[in-house]
Amino acid sequence: MQELINRAKELLNEGKVTQVLGWKKGDLTYNPEPAYFKQVAELDNFTYDGFCSANLSKYLTRITEPTLVFLRPCDTYSFNQLLKEHRLERKNVYIIGVGCQGTLDLDLIKNRTSNSILAIANATTPTLTVTTLQAEKNIPYQEVLLERCRVCKGKEHLIADEIIGESKETRDLDRFEAVAEIEQMEPEARFAYFQKILSSCIRCNACRNVCPACNCVKCVFNSPKFDSEQKANVATFEEKMFHIIRSLHVAGRCSDCGECSRVCPQKIPLQLFNRKLIKDINTLYGDFQAGMDTETKGPLTNFTLEDPEPNTVRKGGV
Repeated sequence: MQELINRAKELLNEGKVTQVLGWKKGDLTYNPEPAYFKQVAELDNFTYDGFCSANLSKYLTRITEPTLVFLRPCDTYSFNQLLKEHRLERKNVYIIGVGCQGTLDLDLIKNRTSNSILAIANATTPTLTVTTLQAEKNIPYQEVLLERCRVCKGKEHLIADEIIGESKETRDLDRFEAVAEIEQMEPEARFAYFQKILSSCIRCNACRNVCPACNCVKCVFNSPKFDSEQKANVATFEEKMFHIIRSLHVAGRCSDCGECSRVCPQKIPLQLFNRKLIKDINTLYGDFQAGMDTETKGPLTNFTLEDPEPNTVRKGGV
Protein backbone atom coordinates (compact mmCIF):
# COMPACT_ATOMS: atom_id res chain seq x y z
CA MET A 1 0.00 0.00 0.00
CA GLN A 2 2.82 2.40 0.77
CA GLU A 3 4.04 2.10 -2.83
CA LEU A 4 0.62 3.31 -4.01
CA ILE A 5 0.72 6.28 -1.63
CA ASN A 6 4.25 7.23 -2.64
CA ARG A 7 3.40 7.10 -6.34
CA ALA A 8 0.26 9.18 -5.84
CA LYS A 9 2.26 11.81 -3.96
CA GLU A 10 4.81 11.90 -6.80
CA LEU A 11 2.15 12.48 -9.44
CA LEU A 12 0.52 15.23 -7.38
CA ASN A 13 3.85 16.95 -6.70
CA GLU A 14 4.82 16.75 -10.37
CA GLY A 15 1.53 18.34 -11.38
CA LYS A 16 0.58 15.47 -13.66
CA VAL A 17 -2.71 15.17 -11.77
CA THR A 18 -4.60 17.57 -9.55
CA GLN A 19 -6.51 15.00 -7.54
CA VAL A 20 -6.41 11.34 -6.60
CA LEU A 21 -9.40 9.01 -6.51
CA GLY A 22 -8.93 6.09 -4.17
CA TRP A 23 -10.11 4.78 -0.81
CA LYS A 24 -9.78 6.43 2.59
CA LYS A 25 -9.75 4.84 6.02
CA GLY A 26 -13.14 4.60 7.66
CA ASP A 27 -14.08 4.80 11.32
CA LEU A 28 -13.60 1.03 11.54
CA THR A 29 -10.85 -1.12 10.05
CA TYR A 30 -13.24 -2.84 7.67
CA ASN A 31 -15.21 0.04 6.13
CA PRO A 32 -12.97 2.14 3.84
CA GLU A 33 -14.76 4.65 1.61
CA PRO A 34 -14.19 6.02 -1.90
CA ALA A 35 -12.55 9.44 -1.64
CA TYR A 36 -10.85 12.22 -3.57
CA PHE A 37 -7.49 13.44 -2.26
CA LYS A 38 -6.56 16.97 -3.29
CA GLN A 39 -3.46 17.50 -1.17
CA VAL A 40 -0.38 15.36 -0.65
CA ALA A 41 -0.87 15.38 3.12
CA GLU A 42 -4.37 13.93 2.73
CA LEU A 43 -2.92 10.75 1.24
CA ASP A 44 -1.75 9.70 4.68
CA ASN A 45 -5.37 8.66 5.14
CA PHE A 46 -5.31 6.51 1.98
CA THR A 47 -5.82 2.79 2.32
CA TYR A 48 -6.02 -0.28 0.11
CA ASP A 49 -6.88 -3.77 1.29
CA GLY A 50 -9.45 -6.51 0.83
CA PHE A 51 -12.28 -4.30 2.07
CA CYS A 52 -11.81 -1.69 -0.66
CA SER A 53 -14.76 -3.00 -2.65
CA ALA A 54 -16.04 0.09 -4.46
CA ASN A 55 -15.67 0.18 -8.24
CA LEU A 56 -14.12 3.63 -8.66
CA SER A 57 -15.00 3.89 -12.36
CA LYS A 58 -18.44 5.16 -11.38
CA TYR A 59 -16.92 8.21 -9.68
CA LEU A 60 -15.14 9.39 -12.83
CA THR A 61 -18.11 10.39 -14.97
CA ARG A 62 -18.19 14.01 -13.83
CA ILE A 63 -14.51 14.87 -13.45
CA THR A 64 -13.11 17.79 -15.44
CA GLU A 65 -9.53 17.88 -14.14
CA PRO A 66 -6.55 15.50 -14.41
CA THR A 67 -7.27 12.68 -11.97
CA LEU A 68 -5.28 9.69 -10.78
CA VAL A 69 -7.48 6.67 -10.15
CA PHE A 70 -6.68 3.24 -8.77
CA LEU A 71 -8.46 0.45 -10.65
CA ARG A 72 -8.49 -3.28 -10.05
CA PRO A 73 -8.66 -5.61 -13.07
CA CYS A 74 -12.48 -5.97 -12.86
CA ASP A 75 -12.90 -2.19 -12.63
CA THR A 76 -11.17 -1.69 -15.97
CA TYR A 77 -14.08 -3.39 -17.77
CA SER A 78 -16.40 -0.68 -16.44
CA PHE A 79 -13.90 2.04 -17.33
CA ASN A 80 -13.66 0.79 -20.91
CA GLN A 81 -17.43 0.67 -21.20
CA LEU A 82 -17.73 4.25 -19.97
CA LEU A 83 -15.12 5.30 -22.53
CA LYS A 84 -17.09 3.54 -25.25
CA GLU A 85 -20.22 5.41 -24.23
CA HIS A 86 -18.37 8.76 -24.14
CA ARG A 87 -19.19 9.23 -20.46
CA LEU A 88 -15.61 10.26 -19.59
CA GLU A 89 -12.50 11.49 -21.33
CA ARG A 90 -9.37 9.35 -21.31
CA LYS A 91 -7.10 12.41 -21.31
CA ASN A 92 -8.42 13.40 -17.88
CA VAL A 93 -7.57 10.10 -16.22
CA TYR A 94 -4.26 8.57 -15.17
CA ILE A 95 -4.83 4.93 -14.27
CA ILE A 96 -2.75 2.93 -11.84
CA GLY A 97 -3.80 -0.68 -12.02
CA VAL A 98 -3.60 -2.24 -8.59
CA GLY A 99 -3.09 -5.91 -7.82
CA CYS A 100 -6.18 -7.73 -6.54
CA GLN A 101 -6.59 -10.93 -4.58
CA GLY A 102 -10.35 -10.56 -4.29
CA THR A 103 -12.55 -8.44 -2.05
CA LEU A 104 -13.93 -9.56 1.27
CA ASP A 105 -17.51 -10.25 2.29
CA LEU A 106 -18.17 -8.83 5.75
CA ASP A 107 -21.36 -10.86 6.13
CA LEU A 108 -19.44 -14.10 5.62
CA ILE A 109 -16.90 -12.98 8.20
CA LYS A 110 -19.68 -12.23 10.67
CA ASN A 111 -21.15 -15.66 10.04
CA ARG A 112 -17.79 -17.16 10.99
CA THR A 113 -17.44 -15.02 14.11
CA SER A 114 -20.18 -12.73 15.42
CA ASN A 115 -21.79 -9.34 14.86
CA SER A 116 -19.65 -7.83 17.60
CA ILE A 117 -16.52 -7.29 15.48
CA LEU A 118 -14.09 -4.80 16.95
CA ALA A 119 -11.35 -5.00 14.33
CA ILE A 120 -10.12 -7.02 11.39
CA ALA A 121 -6.39 -7.11 10.76
CA ASN A 122 -4.18 -8.56 8.02
CA ALA A 123 -6.72 -7.87 5.26
CA THR A 124 -3.96 -8.18 2.65
CA THR A 125 -2.60 -11.56 3.79
CA PRO A 126 -3.76 -15.17 3.34
CA THR A 127 -5.20 -15.19 6.86
CA LEU A 128 -7.43 -12.57 8.46
CA THR A 129 -7.34 -11.88 12.19
CA VAL A 130 -10.81 -11.00 13.45
CA THR A 131 -11.20 -9.54 16.92
CA THR A 132 -14.67 -9.60 18.48
CA LEU A 133 -16.00 -8.89 21.96
CA GLN A 134 -15.80 -12.59 22.66
CA ALA A 135 -12.54 -13.76 21.13
CA GLU A 136 -9.94 -13.52 18.39
CA LYS A 137 -10.16 -15.80 15.37
CA ASN A 138 -8.11 -16.44 12.26
CA ILE A 139 -9.99 -16.97 8.98
CA PRO A 140 -8.53 -17.94 5.59
CA TYR A 141 -8.88 -15.00 3.18
CA GLN A 142 -10.04 -17.18 0.28
CA GLU A 143 -13.00 -18.55 2.26
CA VAL A 144 -14.69 -15.18 2.84
CA LEU A 145 -14.60 -13.59 -0.61
CA LEU A 146 -17.51 -11.82 -2.23
CA GLU A 147 -19.37 -14.03 -4.69
CA ARG A 148 -18.37 -11.77 -7.58
CA CYS A 149 -14.71 -12.57 -6.92
CA ARG A 150 -15.41 -16.30 -7.05
CA VAL A 151 -16.70 -15.86 -10.60
CA CYS A 152 -13.95 -13.37 -11.54
CA LYS A 153 -13.66 -12.50 -15.25
CA GLY A 154 -9.87 -12.30 -15.09
CA LYS A 155 -6.91 -10.73 -13.33
CA GLU A 156 -5.54 -8.76 -16.26
CA HIS A 157 -5.91 -4.98 -16.40
CA LEU A 158 -7.51 -4.14 -19.74
CA ILE A 159 -6.37 -0.52 -19.56
CA ALA A 160 -3.78 1.21 -17.36
CA ASP A 161 -0.95 3.72 -17.49
CA GLU A 162 1.05 1.68 -15.01
CA ILE A 163 0.49 -1.31 -12.76
CA ILE A 164 1.53 -1.72 -9.14
CA GLY A 165 1.11 -5.01 -7.32
CA GLU A 166 0.26 -8.56 -8.33
CA SER A 167 -3.15 -10.19 -8.64
CA LYS A 168 -4.21 -13.62 -7.43
CA GLU A 169 -6.66 -15.97 -9.15
CA THR A 170 -9.87 -16.23 -7.11
CA ARG A 171 -12.32 -17.89 -9.52
CA ASP A 172 -13.70 -21.21 -8.30
CA LEU A 173 -17.39 -21.00 -9.33
CA ASP A 174 -19.29 -21.09 -12.62
CA ARG A 175 -20.53 -17.60 -13.35
CA PHE A 176 -23.85 -18.77 -14.79
CA GLU A 177 -24.59 -21.80 -12.61
CA ALA A 178 -27.25 -20.08 -10.49
CA VAL A 179 -28.91 -18.64 -13.59
CA ALA A 180 -29.03 -22.06 -15.23
CA GLU A 181 -30.72 -23.52 -12.16
CA ILE A 182 -33.44 -20.85 -12.22
CA GLU A 183 -33.97 -21.39 -15.95
CA GLN A 184 -34.98 -24.98 -15.18
CA MET A 185 -37.92 -23.81 -13.07
CA GLU A 186 -41.43 -23.79 -14.46
CA PRO A 187 -42.55 -20.24 -15.35
CA GLU A 188 -44.92 -20.03 -12.37
CA ALA A 189 -42.22 -21.12 -9.94
CA ARG A 190 -39.73 -18.70 -11.48
CA PHE A 191 -42.18 -15.82 -11.20
CA ALA A 192 -42.91 -16.70 -7.56
CA TYR A 193 -39.19 -16.89 -6.80
CA PHE A 194 -38.47 -13.41 -8.11
CA GLN A 195 -41.62 -12.02 -6.56
CA LYS A 196 -40.38 -13.29 -3.21
CA ILE A 197 -36.83 -11.97 -3.39
CA LEU A 198 -37.93 -8.59 -4.72
CA SER A 199 -40.62 -8.14 -2.08
CA SER A 200 -37.99 -6.90 0.36
CA CYS A 201 -36.84 -4.05 -1.90
CA ILE A 202 -37.12 -0.67 -0.16
CA ARG A 203 -36.32 1.36 -3.31
CA CYS A 204 -33.31 3.02 -1.72
CA ASN A 205 -31.77 3.20 -5.24
CA ALA A 206 -28.36 2.12 -3.94
CA CYS A 207 -28.05 -0.38 -6.79
CA ARG A 208 -28.74 2.27 -9.40
CA ASN A 209 -26.51 4.88 -7.80
CA VAL A 210 -23.48 2.59 -7.56
CA CYS A 211 -23.82 1.02 -11.02
CA PRO A 212 -21.30 2.28 -13.63
CA ALA A 213 -23.74 1.40 -16.42
CA CYS A 214 -26.46 3.53 -14.80
CA ASN A 215 -24.97 6.84 -15.82
CA CYS A 216 -27.87 8.76 -17.36
CA VAL A 217 -27.87 12.45 -16.50
CA LYS A 218 -31.60 12.16 -15.81
CA CYS A 219 -33.23 8.94 -14.66
CA VAL A 220 -36.82 7.97 -15.35
CA PHE A 221 -37.09 6.64 -11.81
CA ASN A 222 -36.56 10.14 -10.45
CA SER A 223 -39.46 11.55 -12.42
CA PRO A 224 -42.84 12.10 -10.76
CA LYS A 225 -44.46 12.23 -14.21
CA PHE A 226 -44.52 8.46 -14.65
CA ASP A 227 -45.65 7.46 -11.18
CA SER A 228 -42.36 5.63 -10.70
CA GLU A 229 -40.49 7.83 -8.25
CA GLN A 230 -39.28 6.11 -5.06
CA LYS A 231 -41.93 3.39 -5.05
CA ALA A 232 -41.55 0.80 -2.28
CA ASN A 233 -43.52 -1.61 -0.13
CA VAL A 234 -46.49 -1.88 -2.45
CA ALA A 235 -48.71 -4.89 -2.92
CA THR A 236 -48.46 -5.57 -6.64
CA PHE A 237 -45.53 -7.21 -8.37
CA GLU A 238 -45.70 -4.68 -11.20
CA GLU A 239 -44.30 -2.03 -8.88
CA LYS A 240 -41.31 -4.28 -8.24
CA MET A 241 -40.45 -4.19 -11.94
CA PHE A 242 -37.88 -1.48 -11.19
CA HIS A 243 -35.10 -4.07 -11.10
CA ILE A 244 -36.14 -5.82 -14.28
CA ILE A 245 -36.45 -2.52 -16.14
CA ARG A 246 -33.05 -1.44 -14.86
CA SER A 247 -31.46 -4.73 -15.92
CA LEU A 248 -32.90 -4.38 -19.41
CA HIS A 249 -31.58 -0.83 -19.56
CA VAL A 250 -28.01 -1.99 -18.92
CA ALA A 251 -28.27 -5.17 -21.04
CA GLY A 252 -25.19 -5.47 -23.23
CA ARG A 253 -23.49 -2.75 -21.17
CA CYS A 254 -23.32 -4.34 -17.73
CA SER A 255 -19.77 -5.55 -17.02
CA ASP A 256 -21.01 -7.73 -14.14
CA CYS A 257 -18.92 -5.86 -11.57
CA GLY A 258 -21.33 -6.98 -8.83
CA GLU A 259 -21.63 -3.63 -7.12
CA CYS A 260 -25.44 -3.68 -7.21
CA SER A 261 -25.58 -6.87 -5.15
CA ARG A 262 -22.82 -5.75 -2.81
CA VAL A 263 -24.48 -2.52 -1.73
CA CYS A 264 -28.06 -3.80 -1.49
CA PRO A 265 -29.10 -3.44 2.18
CA GLN A 266 -31.72 -6.17 1.68
CA LYS A 267 -29.19 -8.62 0.23
CA ILE A 268 -31.21 -9.16 -2.96
CA PRO A 269 -29.14 -11.21 -5.47
CA LEU A 270 -29.47 -8.61 -8.20
CA GLN A 271 -26.65 -10.16 -10.22
CA LEU A 272 -29.11 -12.88 -11.27
CA PHE A 273 -31.00 -10.43 -13.48
CA ASN A 274 -27.89 -9.08 -15.14
CA ARG A 275 -26.29 -12.47 -15.65
CA LYS A 276 -29.48 -13.89 -17.14
CA LEU A 277 -29.34 -11.20 -19.81
CA ILE A 278 -25.59 -11.68 -20.30
CA LYS A 279 -26.15 -15.41 -20.72
CA ASP A 280 -28.94 -14.83 -23.25
CA ILE A 281 -26.84 -12.35 -25.21
CA ASN A 282 -24.00 -14.89 -25.36
CA THR A 283 -26.42 -17.56 -26.57
CA LEU A 284 -28.07 -15.42 -29.21
CA TYR A 285 -25.18 -13.33 -30.49
CA GLY A 286 -22.03 -15.17 -29.43
CA ASP A 287 -19.81 -14.61 -26.42
CA PHE A 288 -19.59 -10.95 -25.54
CA GLN A 289 -18.11 -9.19 -22.54
CA ALA A 290 -19.01 -5.54 -21.96
CA GLY A 291 -15.90 -3.43 -21.48
CA MET A 292 -13.47 -5.92 -23.00
CA ASP A 293 -12.32 -3.10 -25.28
CA THR A 294 -13.40 0.39 -26.32
CA GLU A 295 -14.15 -0.29 -29.99
CA THR A 296 -16.35 -3.37 -30.33
CA LYS A 297 -20.02 -2.53 -30.72
CA GLY A 298 -22.38 -4.20 -28.31
CA PRO A 299 -24.69 -6.88 -29.77
CA LEU A 300 -27.77 -4.83 -28.96
CA THR A 301 -26.46 -1.74 -30.71
CA ASN A 302 -25.11 -3.43 -33.83
CA PHE A 303 -27.28 -4.94 -36.57
CA THR A 304 -26.12 -7.87 -38.68
CA LEU A 305 -28.00 -10.08 -41.14
CA GLU A 306 -27.19 -13.06 -38.93
CA ASP A 307 -29.07 -11.65 -35.94
CA PRO A 308 -31.71 -14.07 -34.60
CA GLU A 309 -35.35 -13.30 -35.25
CA PRO A 310 -37.31 -11.58 -32.46
CA ASN A 311 -39.59 -14.62 -32.08
CA THR A 312 -36.71 -16.99 -31.31
CA VAL A 313 -37.94 -19.43 -28.64
CA ARG A 314 -35.53 -20.31 -25.87
CA LYS A 315 -36.08 -22.67 -22.97
CA GLY A 316 -35.84 -20.72 -19.74
CA GLY A 317 -36.42 -17.37 -21.44
CA VAL A 318 -37.60 -14.45 -19.34
